[in-house]
Amino acid sequence: MNILVCVKRVPATGSKIVLTADSQEIDTRYLGFTISPHEECAVEEAVRLVEAHGGSSTVLTLGPEAASEQLRDAMALGIDSGILLETDGRDWDGGATAAAIVETVRQREAAGQPFDLILFGNESADSGGFQVGIRVAHALDRPCITGIKELKLAADRRVGGQLTAAREAGGGREIYQLGLPAVVTVKEGLNLPRYPSLPGRLKAKKKPLERIQPRWPGNTLEKIRLKLPSEAAHQVDVLGHGPAAAARAVEVFRTLGIMEK
Repeated sequence: MNILVCVKRVPATGSKIVLTADSQEIDTRYLGFTISPHEECAVEEAVRLVEAHGGSSTVLTLGPEAASEQLRDAMALGIDSGILLETDGRDWDGGATAAAIVETVRQREAAGQPFDLILFGNESADSGGFQVGIRVAHALDRPCITGIKELKLAADRRVGGQLTAAREAGGGREIYQLGLPAVVTVKEGLNLPRYPSLPGRLKAKKKPLERIQPRWPGNTLEKIRLKLPSEAAHQVDVLGHGPAAAARAVEVFRTLGIMEK
């Protein structure tokens, strides 16, 4: 079982996002970075599958040299090796990103190192495009299941292995079975990701990290500008100060139905 996990370097969840003056980029001077919660579960699932069935696991990301930090974090959790598709910092849309991943997978296949299973997070925490995993599966002509919250692998010599995957749907669950190789996008809640240990971090520094400069195919979407969502307005009414506010507080409680008249 050879598993590839694709992740993306994104601003730390919960960070205050500030745009540059021209509204073209996110001001990253004071931001921390991580991978998306869905992708954390994809990394954990790859480690668990290899622990249970044997094989190897690889984590891949497309981004600047700084993104190697996220690859090392994944390797500290148990991933065996990493691939950095190193870019010059320009934006790569979903189509361009998928094309770079597909080219890398095909190069591995040509070298006799195919991936049986490719895992993605269901969507990234920043752009939320929901499309890279599907594009990769389509280009490689592999079956794809999205939004998965349960994944099991059963040995089957006829197909090299068989996946059983489940996702939530309409108050129930949809169950799928498919043979390998395959592409799966997973959601947060699939598992409980482990924390990296100190020995794991030390081992991660010694694990192989391949750097590839992918060919930029060009974006099919044009970015006009970024726009922050409107913040919800909050209004505070000061009822008064000290004992003088008691009568007003009682009036508010009665209006809300908390206190009877």
